Amino acid sequence: MTNTHKAMRWMSTLLAVALLGTTFSLRVAAQDQQYQQDDPPGRVARLGHMEGSISFQPAGESEWVQAVSNRPLTTGDKIWADRDSRAELQLGAASIRLNSNTGFSFLNLDDRTVQIQLSAGAINIRVRHLSRDDVFEIDTPNQAFTIFQPGRYRIESSEDGNNTVVSVREGEGESTGNGQSYTLHAGQRVTFSGTNSLNADFGDLGPPDQFDNWSYGRDRRYEDSRSSRYVSHDVVGYEDLDDNGDWRPNSSYGNVWYPHVAAGWAPYREGHWAWIDPWGWTWVDDEPWGYAPFHYGRWMAIEGRWGWIPGPVEVAPVYAPALVVFVGGGGVAFGENVAWFPLGPREVYVPSYQVSREYVNRVNVSNTTVNQTTVTNVYNTTIVNNNTTITNVNYVNRNVNGAVTAVPQHTFATAQPVARAAVPVNARQLASATVASRAAVPPAREAVLGAHAQTANRVAAPPAAVSNRQVIAKTAPPPPPPAFAARQQQLAAHPGQPLPRQEMRRMAPEHPVGNQPPVRVVAGGRPAAPNANRPGNQPSNTPANQPNNQPANRPGNQPAPNNRPEPNRPEPNRPQPNQPAPNNRAEPNRPQPTPAAPNNRPAEPPARNDRPTAAQPNNRPEPNQPSPNNRPEPNRPQPNQPAPNNRTPEPPARNDRPTAAQPNNRPEPNQPAPNNRPEPNRPQSTPPPQNNRAPEPPARNDRPPAEQPNNRPESNQPAPNNRPEANRAPARAPQRSQPAQPPASERPQQRTPPPAEARPPQQQQQPQRQPTPEERKRQEEQRKQNGRPQPPQ
Repeated sequence: MTNTHKAMRWMSTLLAVALLGTTFSLRVAAQDQQYQQDDPPGRVARLGHMEGSISFQPAGESEWVQAVSNRPLTTGDKIWADRDSRAELQLGAASIRLNSNTGFSFLNLDDRTVQIQLSAGAINIRVRHLSRDDVFEIDTPNQAFTIFQPGRYRIESSEDGNNTVVSVREGEGESTGNGQSYTLHAGQRVTFSGTNSLNADFGDLGPPDQFDNWSYGRDRRYEDSRSSRYVSHDVVGYEDLDDNGDWRPNSSYGNVWYPHVAAGWAPYREGHWAWIDPWGWTWVDDEPWGYAPFHYGRWMAIEGRWGWIPGPVEVAPVYAPALVVFVGGGGVAFGENVAWFPLGPREVYVPSYQVSREYVNRVNVSNTTVNQTTVTNVYNTTIVNNNTTITNVNYVNRNVNGAVTAVPQHTFATAQPVARAAVPVNARQLASATVASRAAVPPAREAVLGAHAQTANRVAAPPAAVSNRQVIAKTAPPPPPPAFAARQQQLAAHPGQPLPRQEMRRMAPEHPVGNQPPVRVVAGGRPAAPNANRPGNQPSNTPANQPNNQPANRPGNQPAPNNRPEPNRPEPNRPQPNQPAPNNRAEPNRPQPTPAAPNNRPAEPPARNDRPTAAQPNNRPEPNQPSPNNRPEPNRPQPNQPAPNNRTPEPPARNDRPTAAQPNNRPEPNQPAPNNRPEPNRPQSTPPPQNNRAPEPPARNDRPPAEQPNNRPESNQPAPNNRPEANRAPARAPQRSQPAQPPASERPQQRTPPPAEARPPQQQQQPQRQPTPEERKRQEEQRKQNGRPQPPQ
């Protein structure tokens, strides 16, 4: 019986433990899911190299202060580069350079989005890599430019906000505004003008200017950095390590970087503490190289010298505000002083802000070599249990001589220089003090503004028109954060702990403050092309089957206006696709010498000027004279151009010939005589084909020009194409079988139709039309009167 009770108690205990474990696991899972929404971004922007006067305005604030190098920037922060000033911002995967008189801010900056507001001025952007789901957008007063590929980009916004110039030296992107979108490729420069209506014009990319060359020089420091062999390329600021320290291998920690510093130097001492949401207390170092070693990796005292050990090269780093632990109950020790020391290799960083298990794991494994089980255990005992005190951890740097730095609490809370106010640490108190993940000190307003808080509103600031200017955005940015004054009371209630991101969003002002420029979000527009690609008067936009409106359809060496000096002649504007081959369509059987002539002599005006006016009466057939000599061409084979189509009066010939082609043979009332009547000094053989057939390249190329003057009736001659003679005999067709005439350049001048008395016999003996019955009757009566017998009919 006793054994049974013991077994039951044992089973009850196991059941209770299992139940507690399950309950704890469910609570941890629910809490972790909630905390995931509060995880801060894994990257920020570094305000690095600066020249001239650079001003800074923290997110949610209205004061402008003097900017501080190595300041981390995030959503809502603003930068103003004054006259003759420049600044560089680094994000690891990208670098942004600001030219003088430039107003810049981050509308959004997180792990997937870089959304920039450019109110005025110019920026150069170098994007080194871009993931598929990343958004990289630059919003100006009249458009939003989205970067699609890694490359080099320059965006300029005019001082009045009416123009934006986007230059793409490498890469590809898209500008959106006013319902339109324009895709830009490498080597293009487009100016977008207007705010209510967006106009796009191509321009010359041009050579780089001083600002471009300065940006390229800064890029080369990154590309040629020796430190890139030892750190991940996404570590911000690693190129500054080259000239300020040495890399040496270590058998226990791998490659270690040793800075060039004075004796007695220690990490996290030369700088100040600033309050930056959503991370809270953030270290800002004074050294020009003092960014990467204080937000990534770990520090270790090796053989009496401090060395920085970066995280794994193959792992993308996660930014941390300061990789330290604080000494004393809740971070405050030794009276009113605050003390801390740097974390060493394989030691777990515990954030002071509310985060998920996944975030704690990423921020540690990306910055040092540490076991994930160790990270999970620390997470459960601190963040899950809401316990800032860390126990059972032996920190390697805690007992290193000079590793712990302590300052008065006021110095810490007001962003004053640490080294200047550091106080000595009692080793005995330090040995017995607890270690915490959080400095339980509420921030003062100076901590938000930074080390130069005393310069508030006493530095150069952008004009009000620039600060309050509306910008166009394609991606909706998050609401601006609340001002420090709106959350100061809550921060004081929980010293050292920033407000969760969800709480910050609930506190965001419904209406932007006066210094917050409004953002107008627009949807993606319909694709459009810049004006330089589609000029309204470019002939190439006219369909090729509309020669009347498109001179570009004519051969380049035979433009219609040049072939026909008469500007008002409608022939070149009338399509002739349906006109018989002699007029518009080249015959396949037409002898080859014929097409060569038009190609060799593209109807130059001199040819028409060389045509004598006297030839016009001779070239003009009598009303009743068929136009075989004027219409059929001697070198055109008859099968391709049957006489009925060109010479016979049968209605089918007239029906087959479209009326649109008639103007080519019958001049309009306002058509000059050169087209219908060859002038005496104009050689008949050469120009007429261009005058009558010039609009259609095939007609000019395939039809010998010598025949075209004959094929063009004079003004008083019935047009063979429009009014075929009833008695025009096909017997004249053999003339079309005559040998092909040479090209116009080889054709002698005597080919110009001679005067009537000198006209060749074949032209004099043209077949007469059949007399009408009345004419026959009159002829018969006349013969009877003359006493001559009537010839047989």
